[in-house]
Amino acid sequence: MPQHTSRSLAQPSREFLHSSPPTQFPDRDPAIKLDPPLPRPFPPAPILHPLPACIFPTSAPAPPIENSFISTSLSAPSLPTNTLLPTSMFPPPPLLHPLPACILPMLSPTTLFSTLPSRSHDSPSPPIPPLPTDPTQPRAGSSSMPRVVSPPMPRIVSSSMPHVVPTPPDSGHGIFHGAHHFILNNARFNDFSVAGSGLNELFRNSMPDAFHDSSSRDPPPRCHLGTRKDYIGKITSWAHGYSDRKEPILWMRGPFGIGKSAIAQSCAEVLDGENRLAAALFFSRSNTDRDDPRRVFTSIAYQIAAKCQSFSDIIDTIIRKDPALVTKTLAKQFEELLVRPLRRLGSARREIEGLVVIIDGLDECRGTVEQSAILNIIATSTRKRTTPFRWFITSRPEEHIIRTMNSDDVVSVSSRIKLPVSRHIDHEILIYLTDEFKKIRTNHRLPDSWPSEGVLALLVERGAGLWIYVSTIIRFVNDENSYGPEDQLRIVIKFARDVSSIVGPNKPLAEMDFFYTLIMRRIPSNIRTTVRKILLLYSIPAFDRPIRISTALCLSTEQFRRSCISIRSVMELQGGTDIRSMRLYFYHASFLEFMTDSERSKELCVYGSLLVEHRGGLLNWLHEVCSRSTDSLHLVYPSDTVVHEGIQRHDHYAQVLSLFWILCAMPKHPFDFPTAMSLTKLPFRKMLKLLVSSSGTDIDCIQLRNNLPTALREKIIRQGEFGWTRTRLWTLGYGENGIVPEQTGNNFLLVNNQDWDDGRRLYGADV
Repeated sequence: MPQHTSRSLAQPSREFLHSSPPTQFPDRDPAIKLDPPLPRPFPPAPILHPLPACIFPTSAPAPPIENSFISTSLSAPSLPTNTLLPTSMFPPPPLLHPLPACILPMLSPTTLFSTLPSRSHDSPSPPIPPLPTDPTQPRAGSSSMPRVVSPPMPRIVSSSMPHVVPTPPDSGHGIFHGAHHFILNNARFNDFSVAGSGLNELFRNSMPDAFHDSSSRDPPPRCHLGTRKDYIGKITSWAHGYSDRKEPILWMRGPFGIGKSAIAQSCAEVLDGENRLAAALFFSRSNTDRDDPRRVFTSIAYQIAAKCQSFSDIIDTIIRKDPALVTKTLAKQFEELLVRPLRRLGSARREIEGLVVIIDGLDECRGTVEQSAILNIIATSTRKRTTPFRWFITSRPEEHIIRTMNSDDVVSVSSRIKLPVSRHIDHEILIYLTDEFKKIRTNHRLPDSWPSEGVLALLVERGAGLWIYVSTIIRFVNDENSYGPEDQLRIVIKFARDVSSIVGPNKPLAEMDFFYTLIMRRIPSNIRTTVRKILLLYSIPAFDRPIRISTALCLSTEQFRRSCISIRSVMELQGGTDIRSMRLYFYHASFLEFMTDSERSKELCVYGSLLVEHRGGLLNWLHEVCSRSTDSLHLVYPSDTVVHEGIQRHDHYAQVLSLFWILCAMPKHPFDFPTAMSLTKLPFRKMLKLLVSSSGTDIDCIQLRNNLPTALREKIIRQGEFGWTRTRLWTLGYGENGIVPEQTGNNFLLVNNQDWDDGRRLYGADV
């Protein structure tokens, strides 16, 4: 049996022992007994630092003994006492000096303490370990060979408290692999880790889902073969400098659904194939991975770095020195991530001179102020010639964008193209419908006469030049969750004939709303309510992921998937079968705009009555959970709440609580008096106590208060001065039920702060 020991593996024969008394070490614990030193026939091995000779040669002086040390108790096999062992076989006594991180992996128990094959003491030494390499992943297109780097200055991490180290999982050959039940006293470690790649940091702060060749947009909206050739020709000619348009900014504007993104995508693919594309971004307000203004210039810089090695090397160095650059203001990002690296390119600047940057759907970027700021920054750069690019930008003709584009600073460096809703493209729409119906006909083995020329003419007529209308019809007809294409087309034909008598001719935008209404009304009523709730939550930024929506609504993965299938003609559920990786992708922002506008969607709107009713249901649920549960580890739900596999009970509670308070603070959705009266009786202290951790949600106190009846506001949320500092804080509830939640400014946070002096005192003030 192996014996636990902290000194040697084997006791040499008595005739080999030195006759002098054991060496004394004043700094060591006297309880630790050491064996006498070995005789000269043995190779020298420094006692105070038993490391391989390749690390500390025997001629080198021993490292100074410091007060900080690592004391371990390790397992070692027993060997016969008459066995002569080379020094590499002896285990180390307690280490009395800090070890650099690059050495620690070589001292794993597997290396030092495993039983080795029998060999003589003059056997060759183990091979010298390799030098540490750059830990970052190699960049695409670069050599896969590791790059030798100089170790950086260590960061000392120390503690005077003993660290109890639990038994680690069997995950490799680290310093604690195989060891167990030991304590690190006065531990001191040297951190030799290096910062991550600057390009990696740039990528993490970009929007790869918005790139023109992103898999998240596959298949992207692009012009059907043989259509929109005149617009594509105008834009690509301008990009090459062949056009009469000499301005460095080209702005194409048009209403929703007219095909701006399809034209931009087709131009991006053409220019990319000709090595004339610097970068491309496609915004989408209905997809939260593609609407962040703070990641516009980081995304452009990353794509340029992927195309120009010199630019890549420069920007990588810049971000390594200051990783916070990717979080700076838009103007600072543009200067540091584009202008400054371009200035240092020298002759390599010719590689990217005149390349095109495409920004599609600027109006779908979050924030009108940010949209105007992006335009002004780009215009200033082109005017001062600090960047060598041409900029192609598309958007709807929103008032603030028109105002910015018409300003003196922008109009002098920009040209514009208007993309109207026009019947002049009816022949292109007919080509598109003919080709798409041919694909459906082939896949379902339908007769060549389907659909008839009369049906095609009707659809072209009703489309009236709006591409989103005809493309949505094609997805509707091809919906697999139906009785087949023939039945779906009959529904479309009936709809088109009925609506034409209501909206009249040449009103495709109004007709689009009727078609969205048709799609929603064809969903079975029980599933339709779930779909509307999913869309309600998705319209809230805090619930932009299916995992959060399904957890809050207590839907299984299959229930969530089947609900989304029912609106497949307007959206796609991406990401495979695991709901944690799923994403909702809407083909066009106009559908969510329709569903959140009560004037357009009427009783189907996800706001209004649906929001108010769902908020009331959540309040009743919270009352019952708070009355039944004792603490966060013993949550008791109502009998009709089914927590599906994969959903943690405390996660469900946290998501429901977040959703409830977000809905409470939704503008234009005031409380009626009975519901507000019920809210005053909610046990606010216990409500927060049942949280395991922060839900990551903050609630607008002022908007919440404005939604409440005046007579009950003070009983639900109020602000007052606390403590000798007269700090103004928000309080939830009143009396014994009152609590001061964690807060920042005029927002309170959903956090369990019961351990902060039991939640009743904050800044020395009683609630």
